[in-house]
Amino acid sequence: MVIYGVALLAGCMLAGVFIGELLGDWIGVDANVGGVGIAMLLLVLATARLRATGRLRPVSERGVTFWSAIYIPVVVAMAASQNVVAAVRGGTAAVLAGLLAVVLSCALVPVLSRIGGESPPPLPGTEGKGGVR
Repeated sequence: MVIYGVALLAGCMLAGVFIGELLGDWIGVDANVGGVGIAMLLLVLATARLRATGRLRPVSERGVTFWSAIYIPVVVAMAASQNVVAAVRGGTAAVLAGLLAVVLSCALVPVLSRIGGESPPPLPGTEGKGGVR
């Protein structure tokens, strides 16, 4: 059922937020530190593990796929709600950490694209037309 995929995502989200809160307490920050990112990593790992063991049925995978597609806009909306002005006023460390994360992410795009393997076959009707691959 699709609901199992949604339940898997919800469980990963709860675990990620909990770990993010613990991480924030551990480093002395009164905030969730990376909880949403941790949740996404847990979802990727759990989905890969369940798929490898044959326990993730295609109908359940559709629930994960649907919410994974919505997940990125949710993360962007959460990041937009952060108080950027306070981070900039907090010092150069916050600005440098943000810039370093962006630069490293951009630098890793070619590396990650090579890991993904070969590109999918062309869509029907787009062969030889320079269409979307």
